[in-house]
Amino acid sequence: MKTHLPLTLATIVSTLFISSATLRASDMDSRIESSAAKTYVFKTYLKDDSIKTESKNGVVTLTGTVAVDAHKSLAEDTVASLPGVNHVDNQLTVTGDQPAEHSDSWISLKVKTALLFHRYVSATGTTVYVKDGNVTLQGEATSMAQKELTTEYAKDVDNVKSVQNDMTIAATPAASTNAPATTASEKIDDASITAQVKASLFAHHSTSALHTGVSTTDGVVTLSGIAKNDAEKSLVSKLANDINGVTDVINNMTVTVPVAAN
Repeated sequence: MKTHLPLTLATIVSTLFISSATLRASDMDSRIESSAAKTYVFKTYLKDDSIKTESKNGVVTLTGTVAVDAHKSLAEDTVASLPGVNHVDNQLTVTGDQPAEHSDSWISLKVKTALLFHRYVSATGTTVYVKDGNVTLQGEATSMAQKELTTEYAKDVDNVKSVQNDMTIAATPAASTNAPATTASEKIDDASITAQVKASLFAHHSTSALHTGVSTTDGVVTLSGIAKNDAEKSLVSKLANDINGVTDVINNMTVTVPVAAN
């Protein structure tokens, strides 16, 4: 009996340790699945899609359907930014016919996406028409500043040839043209902020090709990566600052220095 006692105790301790680790992993997976459903992105932009989130040891599998391709990457970026997530296997499929790349319908969708996550313009209040790559904007802006910013964002979309902004200015200006889209009680989660910043940078032509790292802590966005010049770096900061829920931006991107010719 004495000979086998240490081995028995070691076995019991090992079993308890494994069981405890399994329970912790299971709890983390449950929190990941629950957190994904509660994110601002899932409740706001993906609420009409059919997405199932399943986590196992921090590896999350997304299955189901989304209406447009942009929602597929938006869901992945949101989940990937949740605490405890190690990897995302995105198996989401896009339903229905999708517009041909560079077509007027495709450009219209890209313009709407470029406006979607910014708090100082109104995607829902802006109607977008496209004919042969020429964009016409209609609707109502709260101020001239908002109208001009809407034009600026629309121009910075792939294959847009020109932008004509026919938006009217509201007779009664908003109390603050820069009022955030949400109140303090409706604080947007960090994972959703990160996903929105990434989606916005991808939607804009000037920043779509940049490899920009994005992380968010308590609403403060930290950017990393490489910019070709100071203007490009400043533009990334400007776009990130205009995202729903962002309280501050720390831009740690480095600017490449051109190699002088011999």
